[in-house]
Amino acid sequence: METGTSGGTSRPDWVGLPDGLLRLRRLLLGFWAVLLAAATGVVLGLAAGPAWAACGALWLVAAAWAWVLLGRNWRSWRYAERADDLLISRGVLWQAQTVVPYGRMQLVEVTSGPLERRFGLASVQLHTAAAATDAKIPGLVPGEAERLRDRLTELGEARSAGL
Repeated sequence: METGTSGGTSRPDWVGLPDGLLRLRRLLLGFWAVLLAAATGVVLGLAAGPAWAACGALWLVAAAWAWVLLGRNWRSWRYAERADDLLISRGVLWQAQTVVPYGRMQLVEVTSGPLERRFGLASVQLHTAAAATDAKIPGLVPGEAERLRDRLTELGEARSAGL
């Protein structure tokens, strides 16, 4: 069985997420920012006067800031298949790294909601015996998600055979 790394002490080969997840999240951000800006501008314009309608633009300023944060968050997501476990790393300010041993995995599923399917994305959800250690890799290309599911299932069965 070939994995991302062959030795226990070598550095993992990290794999980042494809840019489809970033495009989806930025599209949703733009949609909600424009909708909120328009609603705020109309309501304040009618209730308090036309000068107050400009306050709706605050949503667009916040969206510009969130646009940058989404990019940083997307770049922080990555995973690595090692010999005995799967590593998932994410987060910008609060970084988290999850280690899921192949022998502890109970269930690996691929999910894809309507928006994810529209953008050609799927997520891999890993369930372990302890609910607190469940992990998820969002925004994968469906082919990669299915390959990862099959690979993790195969490694999980091989590692838990001795139990």
